[in-house]
Amino acid sequence: MRRFSVVVPVYNVENYLRHCLDSILNQDYQDFEIVIVNDGSTDSSADICRQYQEKNPEKIVLINQNNQGLLMARRVGFAHTQGEIIVSVDSD
Repeated sequence: MRRFSVVVPVYNVENYLRHCLDSILNQDYQDFEIVIVNDGSTDSSADICRQYQEKNPEKIVLINQNNQGLLMARRVGFAHTQGEIIVSVDSD
């Protein structure tokens, strides 16, 4: 079990997403997982999420769903966490 789970809801944030994910991944403390919930993005956000998950399969869980809004994306992400402590980060 990881110490922290970081839930990142994603919807059409291609301009900010790489910076967000790089910022999380580059922390000194590494006992965490990232649960990305792509909430039906129509820009390149889904591709960016997939690329990061493929590069970091031990750290990143990727969930793709039809657009349900921010609250539901967070709830889905929370349901898929395994950490003792859960935090959420806005992707922008």
